Amino acid sequence: MQVAAPYYAPTADEIQLFEHAWKNRLPLLIKGPTGCGKTRFVAHMAARLKLPLHTVACHDDLTAADLVGRHLIRDGATWWCDGPLTRAVREGGICYLDEIVEARKDTTVVLHPLADDRRILLIERTGETVYCPPSFMLVVSYNPGYQNLLKGLKPSTRQRFVSLRFDFPNAALEESILRNEAGADANLARQLVAIGHSYRSLKGQDLEEAASTRLLVYAAKLINDGMDPVSACRSCIVESLTDDLETTTALMEIIHATFGH
Repeated sequence: MQVAAPYYAPTADEIQLFEHAWKNRLPLLIKGPTGCGKTRFVAHMAARLKLPLHTVACHDDLTAADLVGRHLIRDGATWWCDGPLTRAVREGGICYLDEIVEARKDTTVVLHPLADDRRILLIERTGETVYCPPSFMLVVSYNPGYQNLLKGLKPSTRQRFVSLRFDFPNAALEESILRNEAGADANLARQLVAIGHSYRSLKGQDLEEAASTRLLVYAAKLINDGMDPVSACRSCIVESLTDDLETTTALMEIIHATFGH
């Protein structure tokens, strides 16, 4: 049974770039702010290309064994268990490492032979070398806004990837996304997108992160289900962006002005 591709509204030529990278057996790096559609895009492309998708949410404690696999002991016997990266290579699917800069640098080194013309996975613990089939693709993503000297991709890693920059969609496209994803009517979609754009102008001043399309979709879903718009926007957008009471009050003024409360 074929799974339908998740809804995704392209903003430029990202679909064509992904397909060309996959056909030419090139790894892809996607960079963009939180909630702008990076993960949805990868899921859409996996379904579009009819490939299995293995997603890993990277974090500080992620080890190479978490990606590649490890020996397990059960009933007195030891057996090998493939990690998600190894399974993706064997199956010829897509391995998507979300927020790759969160992983330790000694972990990302395991990606190097996969992300150049060798296209091999070295499993040191078993001595096995797994060769990537033509359909395998390595995709990684990160949010440049969180980059610093301690959390950034090494040049030796970055320069193995084709890179794609994501950003939030323009107003018309974002309104279309809210209508398709959350069933919002045209007026509600327009109001929420206006709120999102107002908040994005505050990024780097009163807000550490911009209001994501994801948060706007959340608010639209609750409002469309009958929740009071002001309460929905406070819970889904404002409280997700700040803990500061003064900033919360300022952001809520925009909400009240929008919905006439």
